[in-house]
Amino acid sequence: MSVPEGRVRVLRDAPIHSDRDYVLYWMTSFRRARSNFALERAIEHARALKKPLVVFEALRVGYEFANDRLHTFVLQGMAVNQARFADSPVHYVPFVETEAGVGKGLLEAMAGRACVLVGDDWPSFFVPKMQAAAAKKLDVRFEVVDSNGLYPMHDTERVFTTAHSFRTHLQKVLPPHLMAVPKEDPLEGLSLPKLSALPRMFPRAAIPTSVAALPIDHSVPAVKLVGGSEAGEARLRLFVDKKLADYAEGRNEPEVDGTSALSPYLHFGHVSTHQVFAEIVRKERWHIEKLGKSIGGSKEGWWKFTPSTEAFIDELVTWRELGFNMASHCPDTYQSLDSLSSWAKATIAAHAKDPRPHLYSLQQLERGQTHDELWNAAMGQLRRDGWFHNYLRMLWGKKIYEWSKSAADALHAMEYLMGKYSLDGRDPVSWSGYFWVLGRYDRPWGPERKIFGKLRYMSSDNTAKKLSVKNYIAKYAR
Repeated sequence: MSVPEGRVRVLRDAPIHSDRDYVLYWMTSFRRARSNFALERAIEHARALKKPLVVFEALRVGYEFANDRLHTFVLQGMAVNQARFADSPVHYVPFVETEAGVGKGLLEAMAGRACVLVGDDWPSFFVPKMQAAAAKKLDVRFEVVDSNGLYPMHDTERVFTTAHSFRTHLQKVLPPHLMAVPKEDPLEGLSLPKLSALPRMFPRAAIPTSVAALPIDHSVPAVKLVGGSEAGEARLRLFVDKKLADYAEGRNEPEVDGTSALSPYLHFGHVSTHQVFAEIVRKERWHIEKLGKSIGGSKEGWWKFTPSTEAFIDELVTWRELGFNMASHCPDTYQSLDSLSSWAKATIAAHAKDPRPHLYSLQQLERGQTHDELWNAAMGQLRRDGWFHNYLRMLWGKKIYEWSKSAADALHAMEYLMGKYSLDGRDPVSWSGYFWVLGRYDRPWGPERKIFGKLRYMSSDNTAKKLSVKNYIAKYAR
């Protein structure tokens, strides 16, 4: 098979029923028609069995934080997918719940007529539990395919506790995986049988253009950022062609549009890491022969890219995929304070009763009602834009910890605020960020401070001295 074997996991080891009607791809996390190993695996099955291929993409209303912002972004992506599959032999079936539970049993019914079921191997939020529950009810082989990053999540059994250790590992094992890439357009030239008639259980509803009638949270409005693979690919090209060269200098400045802003598209699977890497290779005219031997985990020099590109690649590959490593290998604990290293747990416990000069409720944090205008501005950008500046995310989390009664309260506040307002929340990378605030992937710092102990300390005053924030505060603080 063209899809690397290490990217395929079997959730239901049942027979492939070659006498049934079609191959079914359940699209949940890689919501795109390009550079998608899971779609490619489903096509492989359809070709081998000489059967039609059905792509089923659903959107529930009962998930945690379901609101206008998240729903609209996904629906925009579904509309793009519908158009991209329309000129192919693939039968695309979108389904949007109009009330909680109305789609119960739909996947099971569709899978009952399928030769084999293929899904997306994504290790976070409700997806793994939803897939595991579905697998128990099926009588057909159910495979999930990893199309998350350049490095397959299950290629190693090790859980990495620092970026340096993970980077060191990647420098030894990543090169062969850079050659095993998904097809840019698996639909190009595709020839498959088509369904002669729609099976009775297939949903017929169109993709809604408005979320007003859906039973979701309407207090969090949609944002200007448009969802879908077309918008994501356009943003990717803009970043690589116009902004990447200045990334190293501009990425930390809140008043400069110097980051990629691709995280919402990566989170919803509208754009893949492989697409991002391919665009960088095109821009830099890079080839794999430039890779040297491992340089001991140093974050500069191994790739042989320009300095700005190396800085971005370290974020895209090392830090992003480090979060997927933890989420995929520790599904029951990666969201738990118990997963912290012993030194972090010890210093948090030692300073748990330290007086907090400022304590804010979750409601005050949500409204940006603190004494700290820079923090209020970061929260204002998150509420308004559905995304906020990368560097300020670190400060945002550190101050929430400082202003909370406990580490558990701080973790809950970060999860809630990002889950509700951010287009890239509810993601392995999000939990990496929350727990980095609490010491994950970090080391003990001195001198030991009140509240923080040996945790890394950040302040708004120091940030304002290093970065230009006056206009940012004026724009977002109120």
